[in-house]
Amino acid sequence: MSYKIYDVNPVALDVVENAKEFDGVRYKYGGTTKKGMDCSGLITTAFEKEDIYLPRSSSEMASSGQWIDLKEVQPGDLMFFATQRNSRKVNHVALVTNARPGYVEFIHSTSSKGVMTSTLDDKYWYFAFVQARRVLNSSHP
Repeated sequence: MSYKIYDVNPVALDVVENAKEFDGVRYKYGGTTKKGMDCSGLITTAFEKEDIYLPRSSSEMASSGQWIDLKEVQPGDLMFFATQRNSRKVNHVALVTNARPGYVEFIHSTSSKGVMTSTLDDKYWYFAFVQARRVLNSSHP
């Protein structure tokens, strides 16, 4: 796995690895275990393993941390999406696993496929993207 050269908080890399432990787990609304999980459940569980507590819903999470430009995302950052037709209201969250210029990879839980890795090369996710936020900085925790 290759990461862009930047000052990535080591805790952020641990959070990414925590999330990857759930790759392939089925989708379950409100779920937070290997028996099933939703998008915000995946994110909160990955962060909680590092004693970092985030709001439980993607819409509440969307005001956590600080806004960052998509060009600045790095592993451990959160990406927020609006997947409802004709809406820009955040209803989905993902965790950046890898990023380089012109390429962003993220792990998330989708209602159709469960926990999986996707990229912004996928037009569906590209057009649904709303914002990125950093909840960990280089000095956290």
